[in-house]
Amino acid sequence: MRYRISALAVAASLAGAGAAQAECGQVSITEMDWDSSAVVTHVADFLMTNGYGCEVTIVPSSTTPAMVSIAETGEPDILTELWTNSSPGYDDLVADGKLVELTDVLSDGGVEAWWIPAYLAEAHPQLATIEGILANPDLVGGRFHDCPSGWACDVVNMNNLRALGAEQAGLERFQHGSGETLRAAIAAAYADREPWFGYYWAPTSVLGQYPMVQVQVAAFDQAAHTCNGDPECAAPVASAYPTAKVITAVAPGLLDREPDLVEFLRRMSFTNAQMGEVLAWKDSNGVDNKDAAAYFLQNYADVWGDWLNDSARENLSALLQ
Repeated sequence: MRYRISALAVAASLAGAGAAQAECGQVSITEMDWDSSAVVTHVADFLMTNGYGCEVTIVPSSTTPAMVSIAETGEPDILTELWTNSSPGYDDLVADGKLVELTDVLSDGGVEAWWIPAYLAEAHPQLATIEGILANPDLVGGRFHDCPSGWACDVVNMNNLRALGAEQAGLERFQHGSGETLRAAIAAAYADREPWFGYYWAPTSVLGQYPMVQVQVAAFDQAAHTCNGDPECAAPVASAYPTAKVITAVAPGLLDREPDLVEFLRRMSFTNAQMGEVLAWKDSNGVDNKDAAAYFLQNYADVWGDWLNDSARENLSALLQ
């Protein structure tokens, strides 16, 4: 089902001017301190307020404080864009019944990988595999663009490159000093149609703005990946990164208290392509995460319209055109 939504109506509601129907009580939701999570939160806020009639409290947080809060107080009600591979105690909280997993809010999961620009893959298809790159290092500029020191990917990438014999093959590891310079390197390569090969992750505005092709590397191996994460790994073995499970979870009390809302949250899910496009638009226009949420609501109504039940859709009918 397709919808169009008034930009003015979205902006007014996200600013707190939405008129909620008295159908749902008070609910609290995290706003984690990275862009994609904040976009998810503000989209959910708009739909919960105007569709389900909830009185929504947004709780600024990050992963560790949110996990501590849910463990100690049972709040907030909704934790969204929770990266389970870096959420301390997540499995224990689920096993103890203090947290209920609802859905993969990023349906593709969080992706860490090695990439080349799409134009480079089109010109040299062999570069879509790590074997092709090691055989032709000059075609990628003889360089691997790596993440900054101190990031987890720093050690993992270093050990993977050791395992592959990248230096002996003529591939230099170039470590960027910050995430900003790593991002800028991709932008500069695209501007001049130059070779580029290195590490990045999704969903991000960078991959939303600059089409990249994921390089096929060795299959993920848990034992190898664990060793590769250790600076003292004596015998690194090449392994892909695992896909991170990125979920929405709720405090158990919400299931009985707001069952319709829980069903909405089970259906609320974004692809990495959708989120990357929204984040790229946000950066290109220099706007905040509320504006990015409004952009999603205006341009992806055919997606979020299917998340709603009939009652919520009716409540939103005055805002839909």
